[in-house]
Amino acid sequence: MLCKQIVKMILVISVIFIFGCSDKAVEEAEFPPLKTAAAEVDGTDYQLEKGNYRWVRKKGLETETVTTDNASPNQMADHLKPITVKPGQKVKIKIEDDPVIKVFLWNETGKEREIKLEDDQITVPAGKGKYIYEVLAEWTNGEISYTFAAEIQ
Repeated sequence: MLCKQIVKMILVISVIFIFGCSDKAVEEAEFPPLKTAAAEVDGTDYQLEKGNYRWVRKKGLETETVTTDNASPNQMADHLKPITVKPGQKVKIKIEDDPVIKVFLWNETGKEREIKLEDDQITVPAGKGKYIYEVLAEWTNGEISYTFAAEIQ
């Protein structure tokens, strides 16, 4: 009698474990993952515009890859409201799940140069004008390019 109850309990726990851990809808919703990104200026967060991204994951014996192509940061910036900053001000880059971050300054013709990042912050130039930044975030299984524009007044 006791043995039958133990077998039934093991069977019920096994069924719950198998079906509880294989929710296909949740699994599909997580790929590609959504990662929030913001530029913080004077305590206010400004959402970064997501551009190109690439994600890879193993699914059994197969590898699943998602890659997108988007407008360049220059083209994206045409439709973005610039963040107003002061000359030489610090801008903190905040991206979910602690990726490796690189920041690039763009000019009219393309990527100009990489910007030094210290403690997840960049320092904007002293000269007035509009500056376009690409933030490249890299995780072990993917990367996302984000764009923001800064207006120095």
